[in-house]
Amino acid sequence: MAAVRPFTLPKAERLAGKKLVETLFKGGDSRSLVYFPLRAVYAWVEGGEAPVMMMVSVPKRCFKSAVCRNRVKRQVREAFRKHKHGLHEHVAEAGNSRSLALAFIWLDNQLHDSKEVERRVAGLLQRIGDRI
Repeated sequence: MAAVRPFTLPKAERLAGKKLVETLFKGGDSRSLVYFPLRAVYAWVEGGEAPVMMMVSVPKRCFKSAVCRNRVKRQVREAFRKHKHGLHEHVAEAGNSRSLALAFIWLDNQLHDSKEVERRVAGLLQRIGDRI
């Protein structure tokens, strides 16, 4: 019987810590992709707990209401949780000892339905996997 992959998002896969986030955004080796309404910034970082770590950022200028910002973050995290295994396979094939740090940044001023957000996140993850 095939091994069942857990569709979870443990704390180790959450990008946290000032040094790791600064490395992602201020490092010279970070790359960026846009698939509207999302922008993905990714880079290889040292000292990660998991092979792939992610974070979601929704600017206050996009949504003044915290309820809307939290909804978007929840949608993006859920989509990542469902589609992260393809990216994990690409990272394992790369055979790198470093971790892949990934940040999703929301660009639009409107809410989107969960299916569309999931489709966009899956597309970004596929493109990132192809590039690494």
